[in-house]
Amino acid sequence: MVYLDYSATTPVLPEVLDSYIKVTNEYFGNPNSLHSLGIKSKELLNSALKQICNLLNIKEKEAIFTSGATESNNMALIGTALARGKKGSRIVVSKLEHESIYGICNYLEENGFIIDYVNNDSDGVIDFEDLKRIIKPETILVSICAVNSELGIRQPLKTIKQIITKENSNVIFHTDITQALGKVPVNLSDVDLASMSSHKIYGPKGIGLLYKKESLTIKPLQYGSASVYKPGTPPLPLIVTFSKALRIALSDLTKKEAKIAKYNDKICQHLKKHQDILVNKTKYSIPHILNISLMNIKPETFIHALESHDIYVGSNTACSKNKISTAVLNLYQDKTRALTTIRISLSYLTKNEEINIFLNNFDLIYGRLRELK
Repeated sequence: MVYLDYSATTPVLPEVLDSYIKVTNEYFGNPNSLHSLGIKSKELLNSALKQICNLLNIKEKEAIFTSGATESNNMALIGTALARGKKGSRIVVSKLEHESIYGICNYLEENGFIIDYVNNDSDGVIDFEDLKRIIKPETILVSICAVNSELGIRQPLKTIKQIITKENSNVIFHTDITQALGKVPVNLSDVDLASMSSHKIYGPKGIGLLYKKESLTIKPLQYGSASVYKPGTPPLPLIVTFSKALRIALSDLTKKEAKIAKYNDKICQHLKKHQDILVNKTKYSIPHILNISLMNIKPETFIHALESHDIYVGSNTACSKNKISTAVLNLYQDKTRALTTIRISLSYLTKNEEINIFLNNFDLIYGRLRELK
């Protein structure tokens, strides 16, 4: 099998899975219980939380466990809107966000909030002048992802935060770092809220985290016992394995990125021989995500043809399959280009021979489908 859809999800590393099994078997006590089994689980929970916070360079009070990035995004955007709605009704988002952000924005619009969409420049980076213009006294929140999930475009979070603060110091800055975490360095001190997910960094599905600056108050979306923001029994095996996956993901980032960049360059150089294939990336795209347009060939047809050879790539984001690529359309203003994209996402686990297998089969399938046109 050749797996090149790492931006959709990643396999759980064997050592991470081993930890999950061990914790499930040996620490089954409820961390909220007062007996010795509960205390044992609570101690492990505190240890995992401390490690996560040390790795992210945040305080323990600033970490809220969630089921994943989508829940974190809901908690961040809706929680902020409900907490600060009396101060203003305007929320700024980019045109390069994940589908989950736009779904939340639709909900907020239905409930009286105004969504302002900030432009980006020709390289996909936020247009700083437009951001300055669009922030108003009634603006309460700006949400801009750290790395776009389709094109891999990385945003300068620190600069964006500085602009926001200068224009309106009361505005909260949220970012979804799901596609950045474990790929490029991210400094959470540059933002007020940040969403992330375990299953993008070789951890299990069903666990994520929302970073919330300690001084910031948001409205809880769930109510119950124990935690203010996430009531219920803590999923200890998921939290511990998230901690382990995070530690592995953040190690040797530069070395991993260099390896992946070589694969990205190799694919791009190879695809140059196909005149009708367009590469959708800018100088700000990280090498882990490579988006191309096949032009005049349906991406789902190509994806399934690759699948018949046990090769797996993606189309747009996993949460917006069979839809037009809004990111590509926004960047290139070309509907055909935006309708024919496939996303090749690479990992430090990817092997050179896998790239060779992919490229050889790509040529065969592309040639066959071109002849059918």
